[in-house]
Amino acid sequence: MLKSFFTFVFFIILTVSSAQSYRSSLPDYNAYKAFRGKPLSDKFSNIESVKMIYDLKKQKMYYFNSTLIRLHYEFVTNYLGYPKDLDIFNDNNYSNTEKGREFLLGNLNHIKGTNKWIFELAASDHMPILLIERFYNLIVNSSFIGQDLKFYLNNPEQAEWFQQQKFKIPCIKSNYIFNEISYQEVVSGSNVGILKQYKIKDLEKTKPSPDEIIILDGTPDILPNVRGIIVNELQTPLSHLVLLGKNRKIPIMAYTTVDKDHNIKNLLSKKVELTIKVDTFFIKESNKKIVPKNNLKKKKLIIDSSVTQLVDLSKITKKGVNYIGAKAQNMAYLIAISKELSFKTPEDAHAIPFYFYTRHIQKKTISPLIKELLTYPNKDSSQWVNQQLKKIRDAIKKEPVDPKLIATLNKTFENKAFKNFRFRSSTNAEDLDDFNGAGLYDSKTGILGDSIKTFEKAIKQVWASVWNEASYNERELFGIDQQNIAMGVLVHRSFPDELANGVVITKNIFRTNFSGITVNVQKGENSVVKPEKGEVCEQFIIYHFNTGTSDTDFDVDYTSNSNLNNNEPILNRKEINNLFVVSRKIEEKMYRYWRKNQYHPVDIEFKIVGENRELYIKQVRPFNE
Repeated sequence: MLKSFFTFVFFIILTVSSAQSYRSSLPDYNAYKAFRGKPLSDKFSNIESVKMIYDLKKQKMYYFNSTLIRLHYEFVTNYLGYPKDLDIFNDNNYSNTEKGREFLLGNLNHIKGTNKWIFELAASDHMPILLIERFYNLIVNSSFIGQDLKFYLNNPEQAEWFQQQKFKIPCIKSNYIFNEISYQEVVSGSNVGILKQYKIKDLEKTKPSPDEIIILDGTPDILPNVRGIIVNELQTPLSHLVLLGKNRKIPIMAYTTVDKDHNIKNLLSKKVELTIKVDTFFIKESNKKIVPKNNLKKKKLIIDSSVTQLVDLSKITKKGVNYIGAKAQNMAYLIAISKELSFKTPEDAHAIPFYFYTRHIQKKTISPLIKELLTYPNKDSSQWVNQQLKKIRDAIKKEPVDPKLIATLNKTFENKAFKNFRFRSSTNAEDLDDFNGAGLYDSKTGILGDSIKTFEKAIKQVWASVWNEASYNERELFGIDQQNIAMGVLVHRSFPDELANGVVITKNIFRTNFSGITVNVQKGENSVVKPEKGEVCEQFIIYHFNTGTSDTDFDVDYTSNSNLNNNEPILNRKEINNLFVVSRKIEEKMYRYWRKNQYHPVDIEFKIVGENRELYIKQVRPFNE
């Protein structure tokens, strides 16, 4: 009798628990709200999501509590008695056929604060069109959303079907979501500071205090030394602002309607605590102490001036970081790797060693200016520092470059297929594990035999960028020894005919502990790392579903499409496949060259060039998380 009683009680508890965990319909927003959770991926901010499953055999719909139950597989095993392993579940229920499928699996997403409702499949789900349309109509008929529901095309296969006009349901691309996003986490974290507001143009003359959290009316060219930043425009996830912010580990967010937020306006000039999370932020008045960040430990730099000749990077140099810089050394590694894989590196790559820069700045018109800057006691006077930096840059540009170097460059490149060459910074203070230096130094083009865009002018402009305000201030902030900064120059043919350019991070930056690489790519020469206002690049994650049995066994999950390419994909599947394979191999090979023992993602810059749309890799460096 007692046993029967406990069995009955357990049945009641399980029934009540199940009733709170799932239901067959969503009659109103309150029902949705009770089950909503965060999407598994952080690719979009301001999104709430409810997971759903349709049981094909029982013909039953399940919307379930997506905070308590994070995975579809977790639901079918714990609530529907599904007995099979995860691999079998994935193979059967994400396939491109109805045969063998037991479930339809999807997400019902909502953009907060709008009436936009989005039906999305996992990018790895190759559900055929008829099943997608059936699933869509099941949601329409079992929820309060009705015809407001849209299907999100998040992988190349679906985008191709849409181009071929095969869908009979309303479909949307990423711009439908992006146009509604007003908040974006750039760098998560929390900090306390005085809230101040500045215009970008004022930063040329005004230096924010290090104890401030600042609001800006755009994206700054130079990242101020502050405790937090709020900008009013959305960011490309792999832009220089993002990479420098991650390097500094300060909270940064984009908030397009910041000027209309009365709560924030009321906090101006007050001490506040700013907390930035993936899907939301908090800002409130605070009594917490502002703890200054001190870089007491100076980072020493090495200069090897013993190499006095132009360095051919087709031969791997030893300890080249000490005499040509990390960027040029890494190019030598890339050239070696390219011999084994299907990508190219920029032709005719050479490096001008530190020797020529160090000799140049020893001239009596330059050296005293640098010494005066580095020994000046009042470094807080940004106006004086900036004026002195300009004097140094101007002096570097006025003095002639060693004519033997110019003669060597002319002779080296005189019979080459290219006349236009790119001169790029390669210092001993960039592309390092703990200091990427993204966007701090300049790159310039020199044309063989040209009277205006001369090799000499390009070299001097790159050398002078050692003393840009941004590069100098960033080194000061990180405690890098300014006395021993040296500039090598990476030289290779330029790319006036690029069809696309982009950045790869060999990590899924939107989903913790989930495989994949992150790609940002833009049409033509338009910058990914420093986009013009209003430009949106193509962005996607490439990953193996399960373990992946071959190089072509991968899936693509779009976050955005380029608004410069009519929101159509820039890269085709073959190009994506090659980029995926090449990036993984470069990461693996660079570990060996850098002699790293632990996993460390890399940051790769690439181009698509010419009629044959060839893949060029132009840079690789550690990705600082």
